[in-house]
Amino acid sequence: MGLGELFILALGLSMDAFAVSICKGLGLGKIRPRHMAIAGAWFGGFQALMPLIGYYLGRFFAEIITAYDHWVAFALLLVIGGKMIWEALEKEQEDVDGAMDPKTMLLLAIATSIDALAVGVTFAFLEVNILPAVLFIGLTTFVCSALGVKVGSVFGARYKQKAELAGGVVLVLIGLKILLEGLGIL
Repeated sequence: MGLGELFILALGLSMDAFAVSICKGLGLGKIRPRHMAIAGAWFGGFQALMPLIGYYLGRFFAEIITAYDHWVAFALLLVIGGKMIWEALEKEQEDVDGAMDPKTMLLLAIATSIDALAVGVTFAFLEVNILPAVLFIGLTTFVCSALGVKVGSVFGARYKQKAELAGGVVLVLIGLKILLEGLGIL
């Protein structure tokens, strides 16, 4: 996986956190730089931690299913991306809450990074250099989340749905690319 692909993947993974950060910014109204840093640290930290955990879980099982790794990677990214697309297209409005206490942020950070855990499993099959990859994902998510708080405070929830939809589409396309490469088509 090249740097360009990793950057696109990191952006795709960060879209859930970006969308939640927009809502936080909307709920906070007037923001301070510390609000942006708090959101960035929680979401970026968990987006780095979860693929690392997934990677080591995947390494444990990698030898068993190496012949099918491209199918596993495709299926995981298809499910994650499909879920993000489904959630983006749902018509239900979510409550906007500006709370940034540790309990709230922990739960949101875990919820928005579950997909990164599955991507970490995929990384094990692709034999990605994990430490630079997770640091890159974490940093990308930090920046996107911090910007999301600002965007939310300035523009409101207008871009939340579009960000989540774009992230889902990106993950599905990356999964398709991995499958086609695994099948020798690309």
